[in-house]
Amino acid sequence: MTLAQSEEIVTSLGNDPFWLTALKALVVFAALMVTTILLVWAERRIVARMQQRLGPNRAGPFGILQALADGIKLFLKEDVRPRNADRPVYLLAPILSMIPAFLAFSVIPFGPSVSIAGNRTPLQLTDLPVGVLFILAMSSLGVYGIVLAGWSSGSTYALLGSLRSSAQMISYEIAMGLSIAAVFIHSGSLSTSDIVAEQQRLWFVILLPVSAGIYAISAVGETNRAPFDLPEAESELVAGFHTEYSSVKFAMFFLAEYINMVTVSAVATTLFLGGWRPFPPFTALDTGWWPLLWFVLKVMVLLFGFIWLRGSLPRMRYDRFMRLGWKKLVPISLGWILAVAGIRAYQQNYGGDRSLVRNVIFGALLLLLVASLFWPEQKADDRQVDGAGDAVADDRVLEKGGSRRG
Repeated sequence: MTLAQSEEIVTSLGNDPFWLTALKALVVFAALMVTTILLVWAERRIVARMQQRLGPNRAGPFGILQALADGIKLFLKEDVRPRNADRPVYLLAPILSMIPAFLAFSVIPFGPSVSIAGNRTPLQLTDLPVGVLFILAMSSLGVYGIVLAGWSSGSTYALLGSLRSSAQMISYEIAMGLSIAAVFIHSGSLSTSDIVAEQQRLWFVILLPVSAGIYAISAVGETNRAPFDLPEAESELVAGFHTEYSSVKFAMFFLAEYINMVTVSAVATTLFLGGWRPFPPFTALDTGWWPLLWFVLKVMVLLFGFIWLRGSLPRMRYDRFMRLGWKKLVPISLGWILAVAGIRAYQQNYGGDRSLVRNVIFGALLLLLVASLFWPEQKADDRQVDGAGDAVADDRVLEKGGSRRG
């Protein structure tokens, strides 16, 4: 994208008539609602196939209307409120979870400028100079709804789920923010449209593979999806933070979860997969409405990854999950940012063979990354040991055929 095209997008963003802005907002809202319905259906069908089942196959062709029927059922069910619940906060919590999920999409660029009713406008609701920080702020606000839902329900299961979710989101937001910081350093901008423009020649998933991998892991943790669905663990907490919710309020939490999946997939597409830019064999199809198709296809591939993980991996243990975030992802992210900043400083101040320096440093960092992931850790024995003897040592003696000494 040239400088003139960028200035044209900024000018058109500021000159959009009110009706056009309202129309784009309505289209984004409707698209997210329809995407949620289709995503629920797709998840049930894909997981069913992975488990050698049929999945929804009665309501509509291929069961595609089953998710719509379930949504209507949720809205028509009786709304039950616990007697010990804090009513104002109990009602506010699902709203706080749902609204940030919608607002985060306002800065995602779906395509370049197009003509709508004679008005030249970009396929983006608004282009903030700090668009990615706005997305991080919205994802941070979502945790308030979950924490307040667990606290206001008056249920132990809901409270434990909300505490888990708050600790989980705080831990993995740090790793996610650090992974995105490398994108800021490399692109030199916080604007989502500028980041897409910087990937015209090469996507950041190739230039910044460690950042893309850490973001992918953190995104699964942020959305409370399997195998990181500890706040909603059915085997431990019944349903977690939304145990005491039903009817419309439960539907809001359900909607927020799936919209957050779409949001983090759209952000990953924007930051690492070239945004609306086409796949390499179709580089000529980057004008008009074609870029919208490429954007949707990339998001669909990432959403399939979410479903694939749910059907393939078991739920992690909570302490190992937190250890992964604090002892693995955060240190790796800090080292990666230092390396990226050093490479950018070297390129700007000293020039030289950029590709050689980048390949050498990136290769060394990838080796360190693999080594750190598989580095053995000293594991403490989970069993209690009394003060009279060492149970671990006694077990080792028994395994070798010896006997315990009294």
